[in-house]
Amino acid sequence: MPVSLFRRRFPASSAHRQAVGGAERSPGARRPARPSAERTRRLPHPFSALRSARPGAVLKALVTAVFAVVLAVQAAAALLPNAPLLFAGTAAALAVEAVLYRWQPGVLTLFAKAHADITVRHVLRDLLLVVGLLRLGAQDRETQYAPLVAGLLAFYALHCAVQAVSVLVRRTRTLPVLTRNVDASALRLSPAPSTLLRRPGPRLLVFGLPATAGLTVTAVTDEPRCAAAGVALSLALALAGLCALSLRLLPGRRPADEQEVLDWFDAWLADYRPTVGLYFSGGPSSAYQANMWLEPLAKLDARPVIVLRERFMVPRIAATDVPIVCLPKVSTLMRLERSTLQVLIHPSNSGKTSQVLRIPTIKHTFVNHGESDKLSSCNPYAKAYDEVWVAGPAARERYALAEVGVEDKDVVEIGRPQLDAVRPYAGPPTGPYTTVLYAPTWEGWDGDPGNTSVIAAGENLVRALLADPGVRLLYKPHPLTGSVDPRAGAADRRIRELIQAANRGRSGSRPAPSAELGRLTAELDRLTTTAFRAGADQVERMLLQSAPEPGRADAVARATAAWEEAYWASLPDGEHQVVVDARPSLYACFNVADLLISDVSSVVSDFLASGKPYAVANTGGLSEEEFRATFPTVAAATVLTPDAAGVPALLESVRHPEKDELAGARAELKLRLLGPAEPSSQERFGAAVDALCAAAEKHRARMTRRPTEVPPPRRGEDTAVVMPQPSRRG
Repeated sequence: MPVSLFRRRFPASSAHRQAVGGAERSPGARRPARPSAERTRRLPHPFSALRSARPGAVLKALVTAVFAVVLAVQAAAALLPNAPLLFAGTAAALAVEAVLYRWQPGVLTLFAKAHADITVRHVLRDLLLVVGLLRLGAQDRETQYAPLVAGLLAFYALHCAVQAVSVLVRRTRTLPVLTRNVDASALRLSPAPSTLLRRPGPRLLVFGLPATAGLTVTAVTDEPRCAAAGVALSLALALAGLCALSLRLLPGRRPADEQEVLDWFDAWLADYRPTVGLYFSGGPSSAYQANMWLEPLAKLDARPVIVLRERFMVPRIAATDVPIVCLPKVSTLMRLERSTLQVLIHPSNSGKTSQVLRIPTIKHTFVNHGESDKLSSCNPYAKAYDEVWVAGPAARERYALAEVGVEDKDVVEIGRPQLDAVRPYAGPPTGPYTTVLYAPTWEGWDGDPGNTSVIAAGENLVRALLADPGVRLLYKPHPLTGSVDPRAGAADRRIRELIQAANRGRSGSRPAPSAELGRLTAELDRLTTTAFRAGADQVERMLLQSAPEPGRADAVARATAAWEEAYWASLPDGEHQVVVDARPSLYACFNVADLLISDVSSVVSDFLASGKPYAVANTGGLSEEEFRATFPTVAAATVLTPDAAGVPALLESVRHPEKDELAGARAELKLRLLGPAEPSSQERFGAAVDALCAAAEKHRARMTRRPTEVPPPRRGEDTAVVMPQPSRRG
């Protein structure tokens, strides 16, 4: 395949434009005349802006307007004065505040940006109540209510003090190292304070409610003792909260300080002596990239560790017995240089990857989180690593053709260890239904129409599959679908609606709710998750997620296999499924599918491990010949056009293997993409880790023998520097 063809970004052809964008004008046809401005001008509808706005924005605007009206009512009632109206306005204001905190936190953020945070709003409400009380009574009310005003001021002073101490407590509980599956009891970890004490908004609402209620009742009943009792109770609550938080600042009650934690971390590294690690940094939705390498990492004959950089990523890593450490700061990360860690495996590139590459004592290898023919699989960043581990010869050739600076000697073929769980092809479907897995990829960052089939072909493919009464469809979209292009998200929603409508028209037998599935789900959740209370912070999670019980990994594997079997058995016959949860996994869907339809992505390469038929949608505007030549993973696939015209023939070849002309090509392509079946991918992965660890050990030995200081001059030699004399002409 020529390099120019590999790099080329093909524009959409006329056929593709016609398929996705309407009819194409012939060369000799005249462009239709544009309507005149008089005919096309339309007066704007009075509510056109409201109708075009998003529902969320309309709701926020409505809630904000209601809050403003309630505040205006309370102000008017205080100035008139009108006791019933003041009572109603205050009650409505508190109700709206509760609604905001429960269902519309985004509006609270807007208020805070406008310097109208909870403290300002609460002070304003109480101030209007005091104004109303003063205007409702006689002139001597000012002296009578002066102690109440002083009590309110003291309450707000205590509120500020509680907030200051809360910040100090939070700082003492923000450790430089977070862990999972590690015994960190030496760090004096403790449960987190109540959420009410840590969040100023809910705290002020709850602690200030007695004072506000007392003032409101006094405005109606003209009984000052109600206001006094309410203010006193608010003061007592604030004082109790201040004492509870202050106790956590005592030396014996707070967690270890930063230096203690760092010393403990160094001691843990020296005791555990890790040899190979998985390094990962990314956004909240990218955790799947690391999760796919957890099982191969755990099976290594080594002492593995997982190194994370973002605190929010710690709970997003799937269940594993491998120790997890999160090192947010670069200075903490550099402590790995003095550890026994020899190899770091990188499943993705990120901005923080360059920070760990600075450690000279560790060898780094890039394994990617999936291989495909797209250019993103040959990122120039890969040349920064010591080695690049790929599945098979096709990926090696891909790097050579891409010319991104990765030398062939640094490419190591290890297969795909994750695919050991994929069962091989066992023949055509034997039941009444042919299970088809449609697993399109997402739209990507570059806007190439060939990245995903969801926009241009997804609905046509799904309609063609649903039109066959013998098909059971499993639709598993990429988690990032619609994150860049809104059209992909809209198409995804329409596809789900098509599937729901098709299910309503099916009348297959529906099994009773499976008690066994519920039991297995509970068992699997118990093994793979840790129950936290709602207010648990990172330190409390560290305390609860200590060293795992022996044998938990094997128990999880058995429970997962049993759950998957029970899950598929619990589904109604022939019912189409939209699979978006973590369970069942993609590989579990592979095992029950008779056919895969996807895009040019790593899903295709992984599915080849099964040897089953697959199809790839061509939505980039290429001819079939160009499509197959550009993307080697398509060589053994049935190519589908955006109109899905080839779906019936594809289903026929799946049900009748004698009509399947691509079986031999799939076997050859599997060898090119994934490498040989023996030795297994896990064995090759382990051998690559051992070889790179040995290289790291040799490098450390050479660095140890290398002198660290410039040797002094030998005795007796003149150390004076002789400057060269300029030559004289003449």
